[in-house]
Amino acid sequence: MLKRSGALIAAVVLCGVSVGWAQPADFDPQAATDAMLATVDEAARAKSDAYFEGGYWFILWNALATMGAALLLLFTRASAGMRNLAEAITDRRGLQTFIYGLQFITALTILTFPMAYWQDFVREHEFGLSNMSLEDWMREAAMGFAVNLLMTSVFLVALYGVIRRAGEAWWLWATGLTVGFFVFAIAISPVFIAPLFNEYKPMREGQLKEEILAMARANGVPADNVYEFNASKQSKRISANVSGFLGTTRISLNDNLLERGTPAEVKAVMGHEIGHYVLGHMYEIILTLAVLAAIAFFLVDIGFGVLHALFGRMWGVRDFGDTAGLPILVFTLALFGLLATPITNSITRTNEAEADIFGLNAAREPDGFATIALKLAEYRKLDPGPWEEFVFYDHPSGRARIHMAMQWKAGQMGGQAMPMSIEGFATPPAPDALAHPAFAPFEGEGEPPAFQDLPAADANR
Repeated sequence: MLKRSGALIAAVVLCGVSVGWAQPADFDPQAATDAMLATVDEAARAKSDAYFEGGYWFILWNALATMGAALLLLFTRASAGMRNLAEAITDRRGLQTFIYGLQFITALTILTFPMAYWQDFVREHEFGLSNMSLEDWMREAAMGFAVNLLMTSVFLVALYGVIRRAGEAWWLWATGLTVGFFVFAIAISPVFIAPLFNEYKPMREGQLKEEILAMARANGVPADNVYEFNASKQSKRISANVSGFLGTTRISLNDNLLERGTPAEVKAVMGHEIGHYVLGHMYEIILTLAVLAAIAFFLVDIGFGVLHALFGRMWGVRDFGDTAGLPILVFTLALFGLLATPITNSITRTNEAEADIFGLNAAREPDGFATIALKLAEYRKLDPGPWEEFVFYDHPSGRARIHMAMQWKAGQMGGQAMPMSIEGFATPPAPDALAHPAFAPFEGEGEPPAFQDLPAADANR
C-alpha cells in the first residue's frame, strides 16, 4: 500500500517544492521519480517483486509443459492413434484434420491443465489478485477451452491444407494464413468473444466520459461510445483497451480502473490506449507476427525433417502432411517462442513506451500517469535491473514510466515546475500548503488521455 501524508510530504520535498518553495528550475525529474517510488511500502514492494519475478519461471515452465506434452503424445503413439481414429470416421481429409484437431487440443489442454490451475488460480489467490471462486474459474476455463477448441481446429484444417498443397513453399503460405487468422480473431473478439467472459455496457455519463470521447475524436478513433466491463468479477487488476479491427473498434475500460483510479489516472490510461490506435501499433503487430511466423515455420520445416528422420517410424508419423506429426510442430514452435522471448518482449515494450509518450501528450496528466504506475506495482515489479527489463518486461517498468512522466512534466512546463499532484493519496497536505501558488492547477492546452494496464489481460498487462 501507499504510505499516506508522510510519504507525500517527502515526495514534495524531494521534488523541490519544500518549505522554502524552491525555484521552478530546481524541479528534478530523477528526484521526483525516486520520491514517487519511495511512497511504496517495502512489504508491498517485496510482495509485488516476488509475484512478478515468479512469472519469469512460468515462461520456462509453460514452454516445457507444452513441449513435454507434445513429446508424450508422440512417444506413446497417442497422436498416431488420434489420426487413425479420424481416418476411421471419415475419408475426407479436411474433416479428418478437424476431428484430429478436436482430439489434440483436448489432450494438450488436459496435460497442461495442472500448470494452468497452479498459475492462473492457486497463485493468483496466494497473492490476493483473484476474485474468482474455483467454480467461477472452472466455468471460464471451460468457455476459453471451447473457443480455443473450435477456432484452433478450424485453423488446423486450413494449415494442413496449405502444407499438403504448397510443397516446399508451405511455410510462406502458412505465414500468410496465420496473419489472416490473427486479423480475423482481432476483428471478431470485441463483438463475439469478449462478451462471453464479461458484461460490456456504456460507461456512465459524465464529464470523464466526455473527455475520453473528445480525446478519441481529436485523434481520429472511430468510436462514438466508451464501454466499461466488469473485470472485478475476475481480478483486482486495472486495464483498458482500444480493441477491434476493420470496423469493430471499441474503447473499453474496466470497472477496477473506474473505481480505483482518479479522473487524471483514467485519462492517462485512456490516452495510452488511444495512442496504440493512432500510432498504428496493430499494423506493426501484424507485420511483426508475419516476420516471426515466417522464421518459426521455416525452423519447423528444418526441425521436422530432422526429428522425423530420427523418430518418425517410432512415432507412427508418415510424412509432413500427416496430422499425427502436429506435436512436432507444437514442440518446435514452443521452443522458438521460449528462445525469442527477449525479442518479442522488446518489440512490445517499445510499442508500449511509444503509447506512453503519446498518452502524456494527449492527456497532459503526468502525475496521473505516475500514480497509476504505482497502483500497477501491486503486481508488477517497479524497479528491475536493465537486463531483467530487457528479457522479461513486455511493458516499460514502473520506474521507467514514472521517470518519463516526470521528464515530460519538467519539459512541458517550460521551466516552471509543477508539483506532484495529491490525487491518489488519501491524506492531503495541510490546507496552508495547498494555498501556495505552486499547487495551482496546470493550465495546459487540449484535453487528456493516456496509458494502459496490462490486460486484462494483463492483458497481463
